[in-house]
Amino acid sequence: MRHSEFWERMDQHLGAGYARVWADTQVISELGGRTPTEALDAGVIPKTVWRAVHARLELPASER
Repeated sequence: MRHSEFWERMDQHLGAGYARVWADTQVISELGGRTPTEALDAGVIPKTVWRAVHARLELPASER
C-alpha cells in the first residue's frame, strides 16, 4: 500500500475534511503510542498503519 492509497481509504471512511484531523489526533497503542500521522512520518509502512486504523474504527474485514 502506498501513502496515497492509505489517505484515499482514510478519506473514504472518515471524509476528506476529517481524515487528517483524526489521523493527527488519535493515539493508537498498536503504533507505539503514536498517531497514524506520526507513525507514517516515523517510517512505519502505510499497510501497518492502515491495519491499526482499521481495527480502531472497527471496519468490516472486507475493508482490510
